[in-house]
Amino acid sequence: MRVDIFSAKPHDHAFLQAAARGSGLDLMFHEARLNTGTARLAEGAQAVCAFVNDDLGADVIAMLAEMGVQLIALRSAGFNHVDLRAAQAAGIAVARVPAYSPHAVAEHTVALILSLNRKTHRAFNRVREGNFALDGLLGFDMHGKVAGIVGTGLIGTVLARILAGFGCEVLASDPRPSPECEALGVAYVEMEELLARSDIVTLQCPLTPDTHHLIDDAAIAAMKSGVMLVNTSRGAVVDTRAVIRGLKSGQIGALGLDVYEEEGDLFFEDLSQSYIPDDVFARLLTFPNVLITGHQGFFTREALQAIAATTVENITSFRQNGRPLHRVSLPD
Repeated sequence: MRVDIFSAKPHDHAFLQAAARGSGLDLMFHEARLNTGTARLAEGAQAVCAFVNDDLGADVIAMLAEMGVQLIALRSAGFNHVDLRAAQAAGIAVARVPAYSPHAVAEHTVALILSLNRKTHRAFNRVREGNFALDGLLGFDMHGKVAGIVGTGLIGTVLARILAGFGCEVLASDPRPSPECEALGVAYVEMEELLARSDIVTLQCPLTPDTHHLIDDAAIAAMKSGVMLVNTSRGAVVDTRAVIRGLKSGQIGALGLDVYEEEGDLFFEDLSQSYIPDDVFARLLTFPNVLITGHQGFFTREALQAIAATTVENITSFRQNGRPLHRVSLPD
């Protein structure tokens, strides 16, 4: 069975080839992103493997169906970039990786929190220049601070455990409370209370119509003055322009992002010899209290092994019985 893998980076080659060894799958790697201009590369494939910034809209799906593609295997948990109705109408199954390593993203979230708090990224650059002054590097004790987690699925639950270990008072907002979080002493509150009381607000929720631009001007106004806001979930959960206004006013004291709502033209690419074409993103980079990483929260050895293994299992299960292990279906 031929599988065409789009947005393929060197780590995709290594981990997917290792996971597929002995499976009989014929893997074809394409560095190009999947879109209407590149979909023809999959001519002759029975399955395509796509990542978070690939285009899986109706036009691309129609092209894949015309070429005989039967399966879209996502090597990600999120599937908001897939037109599921178009896929269903075309008879193409969609599979995903529902969980890989919640520890990877939760730990990266804490790395952003600690770096923003103690300004380690700024201190690193200062010391390299021979500047050992402490002015501007003042942080705070994590112990005793209130941390609000929006979304307590697998990642949010791991994050709650870590933050509780620091001695934080942990609040959470989620329509489905986690028994493990409750056992840790996490208090589930309404979103309004979480925003008003939290010194640190972290976003671990999926992107849905209800969470699109969840953090907007009104939400920011409801937060504590000087709040730290961290997003490692999906970029569009945050209204970037509203966040810039919050940074300018001082309402947001520190911002950590591993995702960005218009990241498709930026992340996973090397633009160091070019320029950043997104003026809004470039504006974010001018703030000294902003720390951005390029969607690397998932990027650990253990997570990549799990993603590759589940992706191959989805494809081999589909080959054997026409049903991937982790199929994505339209909601009832």
